[in-house]
Amino acid sequence: MILFQTINKSMPALDEKKVTRWIKSTVREFDKIIGIINFIFCTDDKILEINREHLQHEYYTDIITFDYSKKNIISGDIFISVETVQANADKYRITFEKEILRVIIHGILHLCGLKDDSPEAQRIMTSNEDNALLRYFEPTT
Repeated sequence: MILFQTINKSMPALDEKKVTRWIKSTVREFDKIIGIINFIFCTDDKILEINREHLQHEYYTDIITFDYSKKNIISGDIFISVETVQANADKYRITFEKEILRVIIHGILHLCGLKDDSPEAQRIMTSNEDNALLRYFEPTT
């Protein structure tokens, strides 16, 4: 089950059905099964609060993923700062839609076992994000 929720923020304009199909397709590529995944769209202040409380980090970020996966069943809470996503979209001169989809799939890839804690791991993560985004935007026939 994939849930989309908000905390003190309006829901971003997303085609939730299409995003859900895309996530399920990506997860299948890793031979994983979806348990319960909560996407919580929130403010920068909420992300900072979570970062301080749970990770002892003193900075804003676009995403924090809490992984509750067991074996091949992926589950987790994925907090996404809509404000930071918008700022990054502006910074990189891409659409908000493309940036939020990248962040969404980034969280999913973490649940599937990918890391981003080294240059090589970051390269692999980015490559998987890029491939997933290409699939999302492929024209349907």
